[in-house]
Amino acid sequence: MLKYLAMSKGKGIKIISENRKAHFNYFLSDFLECGIALKGTEIKSIRVKGATIGDSYIVIRNLEAEIINMYIPPYDQGNIFNHDPLRTRKLLMHKKEILWYDRKIRTEGYTLVPTKIYLSNGRAKVEIALAKGKKNYDKRETIKKRDIERDLAKNGY
Repeated sequence: MLKYLAMSKGKGIKIISENRKAHFNYFLSDFLECGIALKGTEIKSIRVKGATIGDSYIVIRNLEAEIINMYIPPYDQGNIFNHDPLRTRKLLMHKKEILWYDRKIRTEGYTLVPTKIYLSNGRAKVEIALAKGKKNYDKRETIKKRDIERDLAKNGY
């Protein structure tokens, strides 16, 4: 379930969760890595059990970006200090980035979706992207391309 990627400087990234549904349902562009403001038991739970971002999305309120519906399971040894699994979490972004994404959302009809969560140097990061919804015929074309690539790979071409 957890994957490791090697970076150019020899440091590793541990991928916690990927949002494959976003790649299928949206045209994605303008990716950005940003941090997540977490509580103590949340980061421990991410390291042990992971997290889910399948139905989550990002909103911008009061010049702050927040991720909604990101599920982090409760930590087993957290007792009274455990967190709400679906609470809204703040994303750590620069003000210029927030203003740029906010302008794109308001004027051009985009939405912000998380594409993956990973640990980089022990810190939880989320990769976000601007998303434009696909029509049904675009989704069928994506399925067709995927099937053709699978057949070519199977036959050794």
